[in-house]
Amino acid sequence: MMSNTWRDEQHPSFINFISTFLTANAFRLNFVPIAPDFIFNCGGSSVAFIFVTSLDPTSISQIFGRVQKLKLQFANLYVVITLPTKEKNDLFVCSYFKFGMELGKPTFVLVKDLEMGFEKMVKIAHSRGVCKREDATAKLKAERKQTVQAVNVFQRVVTSIPGIDNHDANALNQAIGSIEAISKASKEQILENTDLSADKAEVVSRFFRDPKFYLSPKIN
Repeated sequence: MMSNTWRDEQHPSFINFISTFLTANAFRLNFVPIAPDFIFNCGGSSVAFIFVTSLDPTSISQIFGRVQKLKLQFANLYVVITLPTKEKNDLFVCSYFKFGMELGKPTFVLVKDLEMGFEKMVKIAHSRGVCKREDATAKLKAERKQTVQAVNVFQRVVTSIPGIDNHDANALNQAIGSIEAISKASKEQILENTDLSADKAEVVSRFFRDPKFYLSPKIN
């Protein structure tokens, strides 16, 4: 998303460059009234940018005031500034400390020209999206591992009941549910909802009620 206000302040040729670059990289450009100059939604990650294409002494106060305001509104905020000359760079350095910027909050990206600045923005947004997808994948793997561990524990506990094997444990898990639910199930409920024999249903029902069973289970 590009700010309408920011677009209107730029040369049409640069807007055309941006549109072409985004299309070539499978991004869709929308012009909207937003507070930052750009917001990229990439891989489930939202990244905001302030893009300063011309730095001069008369606009310094306004630029850094805007940065201070937007960094409170957007967790992922970057400030891209074009500094084509040493004089512009010196002006930025002096202003950075004058307005009390905290290193990395937000991150400033300094570039030589407009095109490089925009390319940097796209790369940053893309990398943030990739990192978020990798985090989601890692979380999913951890959840799957926990599920497998929970199933293993369930099977170990249920198969500790005399005469109950893995097939019986799976049948009880699918039809009755948790160990707590199985402990409350009657022989009739087990027979009605699983393929366990009457003898096995009796053993399961007694296991959680008769101290002779549950005080000394043998877990393999």
